[in-house]
Amino acid sequence: MRLSLCRCCYLAAVLALSSSSSFSQQQDARPAVTAPPFAIAPDDANWTMPTKDTAATRYSGLSEITTDNVKDLRVAFTFSTGVNKGHEGAPLVVGGSMFIISPYPNIVYALDLTRPGAPLKWQYNPKPDASSQGVACCDVVNRGPTYSDGRLFFTTLDAHVVALDAETGREAWNVKLGEINRGETMTMAPLVVKDKVIVGISGGEYGVRGWIQALDAADGKSLWKAYSTGPDRDVKIGAEFKPFYEQDRGQDLGVATWPPNAWEIGGGTVWGFTTYDPELDLIFHGTANPGPWNPNQRPGDNKWTNTVFARDPDTGEARWAYQWNPHDLHDWDGINENILVDVEWQGKTRKALVHPDRNGLVYLLDRTTGEVLSANFYHPVNTHQGVDLKTGRIKINAGKYPHENEVIRDVCPTAPGAKDWSPSSFSHQTGLLYIPHNNLCMDWESTEANYIAGTPYVGAEVRMHAGPGGHRGELSAWDVVAGKEVWTIKERFPVWGGTLATAGGLIFYGNMEGWFKAADARTGEVLWQFKTSSGIIGQPTTYRGPDGKQYVAILSGVGGWAGSIVSGDLDPRDGTAALGFVNAMADLKDVTTKGGTLYAFALP
Repeated sequence: MRLSLCRCCYLAAVLALSSSSSFSQQQDARPAVTAPPFAIAPDDANWTMPTKDTAATRYSGLSEITTDNVKDLRVAFTFSTGVNKGHEGAPLVVGGSMFIISPYPNIVYALDLTRPGAPLKWQYNPKPDASSQGVACCDVVNRGPTYSDGRLFFTTLDAHVVALDAETGREAWNVKLGEINRGETMTMAPLVVKDKVIVGISGGEYGVRGWIQALDAADGKSLWKAYSTGPDRDVKIGAEFKPFYEQDRGQDLGVATWPPNAWEIGGGTVWGFTTYDPELDLIFHGTANPGPWNPNQRPGDNKWTNTVFARDPDTGEARWAYQWNPHDLHDWDGINENILVDVEWQGKTRKALVHPDRNGLVYLLDRTTGEVLSANFYHPVNTHQGVDLKTGRIKINAGKYPHENEVIRDVCPTAPGAKDWSPSSFSHQTGLLYIPHNNLCMDWESTEANYIAGTPYVGAEVRMHAGPGGHRGELSAWDVVAGKEVWTIKERFPVWGGTLATAGGLIFYGNMEGWFKAADARTGEVLWQFKTSSGIIGQPTTYRGPDGKQYVAILSGVGGWAGSIVSGDLDPRDGTAALGFVNAMADLKDVTTKGGTLYAFALP
């Protein structure tokens, strides 16, 4: 662990207390932040969606594997996907079957967990259009399928959504929702809410106009579609839209906050994880960066990019919205996870939403209204001074504004932000959030971008580099109510995959060197690690097998934006490659190689 200069006093106190009985008693008491009731059902031993539950806690009630015995974990079985690209998916388990999906060409595999070695049960190859690889922004990844009511739902890189019979692998329906010649692709994991499959489009670096859509789970027919930019009728903003802050009120702000017609190619794609509160009957989703990256070409707040929306899942109508980063300066997509928790806040219980944003702040919002309760730094930041809680607006540092044809050096955090897509987890035991994130800064030069459909629409030359301390990633435990870090683990490279919290008091995660690790959820001590064949950027899951034992599973296979130097075999001498990420990752090829393997672990 390391002590940041800005946080050392707090952390020293926490670490000193960690060995005392008072700290232990405090942690064993009911945390000030808890999972909402709909996320605390008895664990059924399955893992049916990447987020585990609709609150996105990524917490399992299984407790056979503990802090005492995790050191004895062994490989139970492996499976090769045959695809050597970035594996960002989550293995799912339903009954006696495990389901995984590869990066492009998005092959779905069902493994039979009832038989020794978990042999292949069936596979399905959707045969997506090969041209889609050429317009994928940041590797040809897929973030996993979702299971519901006997069917498996997933997206393909060429913007199809597919439903399969989970028992046989037979196709139930297959619908095309995007055009790759416009730069539209799909990488997100769907969410099933009631009888609807919620999906969104990728391609913001190609001037794609973002949207989220609901399909009928029975036949794939579109039920509603809401755009991220444009007039209110397109964004599904109507009489029931009641944002908390003044700047988010007004007619057709999705047009008025842009230069003329710029919203039509303005980005705001939807490719992160969607959450759902059945008590409020609202879904929550983020929208990505505006296009182009060059902010000088799009004066205004550029609504509704970099925004979190609360929507009615039956109609798509927006109930409130909050823009994390108006007039985004540094490609800080607002698609990061929105985890639903309940908190004791200033003497009252609040239904909250916690969101670690790319701008280096962990936000705590009231999920019924969109009010920002707190916003605290978890990453070194010099581009802004935080959020004005009265207005909800971020306070920008003018000295880091990316003026055109001027190199702005040491911009922190970098373009992927303090964290990219990699999802956090929340422990029902500790009440802490576990955040996988980056420690990266950059040099940035804005240039003029010209829009041509299906080609990059960026307008910036970027070179990323390690942040303060020289390490490039961390896994941090975060006290949501206090707004402070409890402990952190430094990693050589960005922590680009997800985390898993369990009732055994453990946090599982992988790093880009290929180590799969288990840490003590209370102290951050690494208790076990296993070296896989490739860097890890996937999402760990856990389940109870047909034999009654608890297993932990992870997909190994380096790639994604951070690992594209390996998966795309890029030249480490070209610091601008992969939109500037190669400059920060030139040595990744020295420690890992391409791969695509599932690993499942269990106690002897």
